[in-house]
Amino acid sequence: MAKKDIITKKSLDFLTKYLNNTSPTGFEAEGQKLWLSYIKPYIDEYFTDNYGTVVGVINPEAKYKVVIEAHADEISWFVHYITKDGFIYLRRNGGSDHIIAPSKRVNIHTDKGIVKAVFGWPAIHTRHEKEVTPSMKNITLDCGCDTAEEVEAMGVHVGCVVTFDDEFTILNEKKFVGRALDNRIGGFMIAEVARLLKEEKHKLDFGLYIVNAVQEEVGLRGAQMIAHKIKPDVAIITDVCHDTQTPMIDKKVHGDQAGGKGPVLTYGPAVQNNLLKHIIESANKNKIPFQRAAASRATGTDTDAFAYSNEGVPSSLISLPLRYMHTTVEMCHKDDVENTIRLILEAVKNLKSGQDFRYLK
Repeated sequence: MAKKDIITKKSLDFLTKYLNNTSPTGFEAEGQKLWLSYIKPYIDEYFTDNYGTVVGVINPEAKYKVVIEAHADEISWFVHYITKDGFIYLRRNGGSDHIIAPSKRVNIHTDKGIVKAVFGWPAIHTRHEKEVTPSMKNITLDCGCDTAEEVEAMGVHVGCVVTFDDEFTILNEKKFVGRALDNRIGGFMIAEVARLLKEEKHKLDFGLYIVNAVQEEVGLRGAQMIAHKIKPDVAIITDVCHDTQTPMIDKKVHGDQAGGKGPVLTYGPAVQNNLLKHIIESANKNKIPFQRAAASRATGTDTDAFAYSNEGVPSSLISLPLRYMHTTVEMCHKDDVENTIRLILEAVKNLKSGQDFRYLK
């Protein structure tokens, strides 16, 4: 079982603030500032890149470089077209789900500040002749304006980013719920690893690069950029995967992973098998529960970007089981969060400078 004191009141307060903040793909800066402020006491230095990825570094002078990484961005929308009557049509920014949109409240981010709006939807009384499914062709935002000119006077224009207006909650004292757990919960977990290394006064004999990357939701772009800047020797990535225990999910298609049973370790071409064995040994040695999953051609996470960067970087993926991905009520189990933190921490502590993961030597 996870140690119940891993997530402290201070760290939970940070997680709440971090999740409630918005960090849409391409506009992650404010969330990155919060994250960097939290980890600064636990690192030796930091750097950023042109698109907003933030890297905290422990032992920056060390030649051997180990990355632990999560991505900072969340799915969102772009204002695409404003009708003469003041309704707003959108384009996706990442894998935003049009099915869940009707009746949701949103924030439109403008130079003048936040503009509140809602995804309107015709009343059930008016849909009796033909049931219509929400689609990108028929969902619109209503910000209380009657003309395009009124909308534009509020500061809204084509290209403004739009996020759902939802906040973090805890259900039954053990389930974390909110938007953007994918994957700011990952950013939280790697920050906690940095905190625990500092509090335990554990000395690493290599450089540890704690990476919070941007633009994963549109093709692993932030990871691609920062991997070439850091040129790491090893990369351990954390992201979310599907908790497949809820109704309407076919385990034959999506696998059998359950919230509360531990982090998920993925097998697949991008996952370096010797590094994966190292992580499994760390789990077994420290009695950390874990589950397994199989990827096909790619993991679909920043693991792929790091693995195939430079001359090939031994990379592995540790995933957190998540219910209702890409909705406003993404849900994970507190025990899994703590056990994922523990697993990353122990895997890092068990690494040695110069460790060679090649299959053939």
